[in-house]
Amino acid sequence: MKIKILLWILGFMAPGVFAQEKITVFFDFDQFLLTDAATSQLEAWALGAKDLQVLKIYGFCDWKGSNSYNDSLSVKRVNTVFSFLKSKNINVKKGYEIRGFGEDFDQSKIQSENRKVTILYDINKEVELQPALQDDGSLPLQEKIKIAKVGDKIKLRNINFFNMTPRILPKSKTLLYELLCALQDNPKLKIEIQGHICCQLGNNDINGLSSARAKVIYNFLIVNKINRNRLSYKGFGTTNPIYPIPEKSEKEEEENRRVEILILEN
Repeated sequence: MKIKILLWILGFMAPGVFAQEKITVFFDFDQFLLTDAATSQLEAWALGAKDLQVLKIYGFCDWKGSNSYNDSLSVKRVNTVFSFLKSKNINVKKGYEIRGFGEDFDQSKIQSENRKVTILYDINKEVELQPALQDDGSLPLQEKIKIAKVGDKIKLRNINFFNMTPRILPKSKTLLYELLCALQDNPKLKIEIQGHICCQLGNNDINGLSSARAKVIYNFLIVNKINRNRLSYKGFGTTNPIYPIPEKSEKEEEENRRVEILILEN
């Protein structure tokens, strides 16, 4: 078996192999830690990773288990791979995309082929390398929470809602599961979920929208068995904007229209 793995690695390191744009590693059933074979595969890949830039990291599961459990597991697999990239100082593009597909993809009939993470990347010798640890907006939420202190606020990037409603857009699903994983992995963590809106002069909050949006995230965590004693939520309306209201641009509106978490205990 070891000979087969060694031959596979040597084949993987052959000249020109790094011209491909993706690499996939596989996981054991119901596990999110790297297997020995996956670690060897990534170690070999990292040897030629000086001139590439990671763009996306996607996680997948087989169909066994509930949708909620598989969504959470796929995100944990993504975070395991990201931690490996960070440890090897692999260049990860600012604003890179992560996504946990859970079991919601075209599954192979061979179940072991569905338990995987795929890294998508470009090769660009002119790209300026950035340390993976740098928090430039691309650091995973779990990593931010790990280093956060009591009293710190963390913006939940890419949490988006349908216009003037508390309904979360489907593309925000991955970040919700990142937050869930952070709470599952750190039982001491307690947070307050804070909602903010934009564009309204005065202390206005039509239909309590900022509070309703914070509560949606609160309810998601409760439904997924996070103890309510670790959670609270609050809507601030337009009372705590980043930019003065009325905003001068769509970017300022977007920055004001946000959900943050306040670290109460960590």
